[in-house]
Amino acid sequence: MRFCPKCETRLKPAPGEEEAMVCSKCGFKTKRIEEEGSRKELNTKAAQDVSLKVMDGDSVEALPTTNIDCPQCKNGTAFWWMLQTRSADEATTQFYRCTKCNHTWRNYA
Repeated sequence: MRFCPKCETRLKPAPGEEEAMVCSKCGFKTKRIEEEGSRKELNTKAAQDVSLKVMDGDSVEALPTTNIDCPQCKNGTAFWWMLQTRSADEATTQFYRCTKCNHTWRNYA
């Protein structure tokens, strides 16, 4: 399952085009990359890689933002994401990253 990088709507197969996926909301179009063979290959690679990469350099722009004061520079906007950092029966941890100074902090919900 893939999502539109512009509006985060689920991509669907393009009508009449076997190798394309399209966003029904904004019209974004991309190549279809999921095939049965490659899906199995991706799952095998994922099983071998035991490390967890939370965020990669420039990927922060894809995260949602919220109005919250940064404890370091007092900027009023931050990116946010949630992770299950403790056991499954406990609440998730919400992380924030300032849009101005890139300071990262967390909130235990």
